[in-house]
Amino acid sequence: MPTDPLRCAGALIVDDDCRIFIQRRSPQRRTFPNCWDIVGGHLEPGENVDDALRREIAEETGWTLSLVLGLVGEYRYTADDGLARVETDFLVRVDGDLGRPRLEVGKHTEFRWLAEQDVALLDEHRDVNDGLIRRITEDGFAALRSIGL
Repeated sequence: MPTDPLRCAGALIVDDDCRIFIQRRSPQRRTFPNCWDIVGGHLEPGENVDDALRREIAEETGWTLSLVLGLVGEYRYTADDGLARVETDFLVRVDGDLGRPRLEVGKHTEFRWLAEQDVALLDEHRDVNDGLIRRITEDGFAALRSIGL
């Protein structure tokens, strides 16, 4: 079992209405099944956070990273698989048809654009992720406000 935490990169994708893109993980996922999530994932061997961010956005949505608006935060957690992770999340803009993401088949089942007043939706299955995604998303909305969007 690895002693160093796994490194992850996450994207809080923002649209022109200052909403954040979330997607539901499929019920078959090993970690956080059926939970709402942001775009992101593990760094591959030799990959840096910036490259992982670009790759994960393309893989999970079909969109292209166009602008990093800022750092949201770094989050340390142990997922339900028992492995420690350190996740670095960014507020970003993307290029592509924002109404038609290309979700990864078998990994995500639906998506939505979340307004700040709707973050309580992320409490669904809170027992599985201990409110992690809600905390990250609330920090994302705070970051949006801090840059004047």
